[in-house]
Amino acid sequence: MSKPEYFEYGGVTYDVTFGESDTVRHGGPFDRGSADSYYGRRLDPHYWPLGTGKAFRIEKEFMTEDQIKEYYAGHEYNETVNMDFKDWG
Repeated sequence: MSKPEYFEYGGVTYDVTFGESDTVRHGGPFDRGSADSYYGRRLDPHYWPLGTGKAFRIEKEFMTEDQIKEYYAGHEYNETVNMDFKDWG
């Protein structure tokens, strides 16, 4: 079991413990925000409920306010804490 890690954004504390937290699950809003930051893509809140690329993608207009905030938190987490960006070089 990993040491728990947390990230606060917009007054909400997110559990970002890799491999053990539902927050960072593959395809979830936090994961997609982080991935968009990693690849240098524009902000585009969305998520995949069954995992990235599986079944269907949920667009912003069908997301809850909390899910949208979680997407932005994931983006900010990669931009300011993780700082892991694709090297296109």
